[in-house]
Amino acid sequence: MKKEPQRQEDRAISLLQKRGMMRLSEFLEEGITAATISRMEQRAAVNQLSRGLYQLPDALLDANHSLAVAAKLIPNGVICYGSALAFHELTDHVPPYVWMAIGPRDWRPKISRPRIEIVRFGPKEFDKGIERHIIEGVSVPIYVPAKSIVDLFKSGQRPRAFHKAPAGLAQATQAMKDALRQRKATPSEIAKYAVEAGIWKKVVQPRLETLTIDA
Repeated sequence: MKKEPQRQEDRAISLLQKRGMMRLSEFLEEGITAATISRMEQRAAVNQLSRGLYQLPDALLDANHSLAVAAKLIPNGVICYGSALAFHELTDHVPPYVWMAIGPRDWRPKISRPRIEIVRFGPKEFDKGIERHIIEGVSVPIYVPAKSIVDLFKSGQRPRAFHKAPAGLAQATQAMKDALRQRKATPSEIAKYAVEAGIWKKVVQPRLETLTIDA
C-alpha cells in the first residue's frame, strides 16, 4: 500500500520531464490522483504555476515561459497582438500581460495568474495564420507576423473606452516596417490578411505603400 503513491510520483515526474508542464486533468487521465500531486506540491517536488497547472522545480525556464503557461491554461486560445510580435522579435515593447485570442463562442476562463488578457476574434479571423512553436515542451499556437500586424492595426482603430486596445496604429506600422526589413513577412502576406480583415484600403494599403515605395 505504501509503494503506490511513490510509483505515481515517479510517473508524474517522468511525464513532466517529457511534457514540460501539465494540468491536473492530464495527471488524472494518466491515473495519477490529485492527492498525489498535492503531496508532491507540499514537498516542493512540483511547482504550481497557476491553479491546476504544474511544473518541475528544476525546469529550465524559457524567455517565453508565460506564453507556454497561457497555452496550457487556455488550450483553445492563440497568442496574439503584442505578445505574438514580442515572440517574433518585432517590438521592443514588453506587454504587461499575455494577449490571447479565443473564438467567438469559446468559453472565457477566469485566470488570476499569470496575467492574461483574453480577446474574442471573429470566425473569419480566429483560425487563420496560426503556427505552433515548442516552448518548454509545450506546443504553443501563435499568429504569424503578418497576421499579428494586421490584427494590431484592426485593434488600434477601436476606441480605448470600448476596447482595451493593445497598441496604436504607430506601433503596428513600426512592427510592419521591422517585419519587412527582417523578411519575417512579405507585402503580399500582409495585404492578404488586411483584405480578409476588411482594413486594407483605408488602413494598411497607404502605410504599406509608403514603406515599400523606395524598397
